[in-house]
Amino acid sequence: MNTIPAFGLGTFRLQGQVVIDSVRNGLELGYRAIDTAQIYGNEADVGEAVAASGARREDLFLTTKIWVDNHAPEKLAASLEDSLAKLRTDYVDLTLIHWPAPGRGVSVEAFMTALAGAREKGLTRRIGVSNFNIELTRQAIAAVGKDAIATNQIELSPYLQNRKLVDFLQGEGIHVTSYMTLAYGKVLGDPVIAAIAQRRQATPAQVALAWALQLGYSVIPSSTKRENLASNLLAQTLRLSDADMAQIAALERDGREVNPDGLAPQWD
Repeated sequence: MNTIPAFGLGTFRLQGQVVIDSVRNGLELGYRAIDTAQIYGNEADVGEAVAASGARREDLFLTTKIWVDNHAPEKLAASLEDSLAKLRTDYVDLTLIHWPAPGRGVSVEAFMTALAGAREKGLTRRIGVSNFNIELTRQAIAAVGKDAIATNQIELSPYLQNRKLVDFLQGEGIHVTSYMTLAYGKVLGDPVIAAIAQRRQATPAQVALAWALQLGYSVIPSSTKRENLASNLLAQTLRLSDADMAQIAALERDGREVNPDGLAPQWD
């Protein structure tokens, strides 16, 4: 069953007291989905903030991601158990393979089968992938079945709309999670988005997030400022017109921000 929250709190590049404050503020404001990863180096900080919040575990949706060094079947589940200890929880709601790392010597079949095994052990409720292109997603489907893949978390913004990959995923019934929806803040200064925001009495960030939500994607924006965390949440109630959506669709420029050598696939 695919029940990925539409709106979550991202923690990429946030560490120490900064991420503790961000998660605390987010939970106080009503966020219930939190996205982290082994490589972020902040799982223990996230766990501390969650524990201190008093929020009930069953009300939260925690996501983490397996780093490439832990792809090997003999390492994967043990690394996830380590993540759970840091997060102070018995399970996470979603675990993703962070990068496919096609040249690192572990096949998609091997790490997806190991990830499915971790789910069978109860370490994670759902499994999925991140930064997978069409061909690698096909390999993941061949390994565990498309119904087992809860989402593909990919970079998506008004400047990088990834339509070919999105069409494939939606055709297979695999949910799309958008990260970097604001393109490191670059879209916030876009005149087209600024004009829509002015018309809608909204912020540019709300417009970009609402665009992604209306396309059916989940979003996981991050912020260190409480007022921005609160403001971003309001994107859920912002409705853009067909004309607004068409204007944003025209902003596509293949503006990829994240493309690490050796980890990223050949993009579609």
